[in-house]
Amino acid sequence: MDFQQNLITTIHEYGLDNDLLPQLNRSLENKSTSLLIPCLYDEFKRPALKIIREVLRELKNLDQLVIALSAKSLDQARDAKDFFSTMPFPVHIQWTNNPTVLELLKNQQENGLDLLGSPGKGWAVWQGIGIATKSSEVVGLFDADIRTFNKSYPARLLQPLLDSSNGISYVKAFYSRLSLETNALQGRATRLFVGPLLDSLEQLVGISPFLRYLQSFRYPLAGEFAFTRDLALNLRIPCDWGLEVGLLSEVYKNVRLSKIAQVDLGIFDHKHKEIGIKANEGLQKMCSEILASVLRGLMEHQAKTLTNSDIANLEVLYKRAGEDKIKQFSLDSSINQIPYNRHNEELTVQKFTKLIRPAVNSFLESPITQQLPCWSRVLACQSTLQDELILAGSYGIK
Repeated sequence: MDFQQNLITTIHEYGLDNDLLPQLNRSLENKSTSLLIPCLYDEFKRPALKIIREVLRELKNLDQLVIALSAKSLDQARDAKDFFSTMPFPVHIQWTNNPTVLELLKNQQENGLDLLGSPGKGWAVWQGIGIATKSSEVVGLFDADIRTFNKSYPARLLQPLLDSSNGISYVKAFYSRLSLETNALQGRATRLFVGPLLDSLEQLVGISPFLRYLQSFRYPLAGEFAFTRDLALNLRIPCDWGLEVGLLSEVYKNVRLSKIAQVDLGIFDHKHKEIGIKANEGLQKMCSEILASVLRGLMEHQAKTLTNSDIANLEVLYKRAGEDKIKQFSLDSSINQIPYNRHNEELTVQKFTKLIRPAVNSFLESPITQQLPCWSRVLACQSTLQDELILAGSYGIK
């Protein structure tokens, strides 16, 4: 890995194979910290979550582990509780779609709060933040399907926040997405859509502090990040596939760039999403919602929008940028002797190009998306909601 620093402070992985866990365990004594894992019940049937559990078992002095669980029954929620029953720290299973939770949040409509988000990661993250920040100064988030999870992941993600003298409020992970089976490059949404899209928008709208900020993240769609309680309480949470970009937009609004860092976690692999046959399926749906999230950020932070002629320009610019990236990825793969299907990558860029016009038009027709309100606003209205949510989410789970 190189040692370059740019707009966002970068914490590199230099391959020194140092054991960071002892230092992390010492630091956890000084600052209360929670880990949050949004999780579908199906993940308990796959090996990745078992790997994560065994690694986290080595942590000492963790305040709590919050599992924001989507489950179909009380038995499934109890299975999740049993799964984590031997951890050396408290584990809170937050059954996010528990009927008691749904009733509690629905009742907040009387106060003008719409807290019934679309089922998914965003809604789970919002609930998890509310629970974790009740007792912890630092909150770190990992997905439940990481097959390469090892002890350096929590150590590297959390450590920048555990020493207040670092002045960091938000840490975003980046990594090399390689298939465990073939070593082939993964991360198509980032490589083939977000990267070329941001380059194209920069050409289209000119100098843009917000776009430059997004481009500074080496993996803007990474689902692993950590933040201080002060920041977490002031983030609105998107409820669609634009979650990661939407959160970056919220961070951009709330903290100075000098208080943001990104950290290299090394080799990384988790389950992959299919491209999808139709525009409203798979990665195509995901990328459409990511595009809307980027455009919304441009509106919020710079009051910039696209015209009809801009859409045509964006289609052409994106296709050219995507094809150029493919040439670069092909050479990179060739020299490293890893498989690369250039034809499939070209077909993917073609599909992504076709979704730009309908996605932009759909956004311009309805630029306001559902965002769950930040917890600071919620607590200003209902100061006891964190406690009530904790009780509701664990109702009936022994």
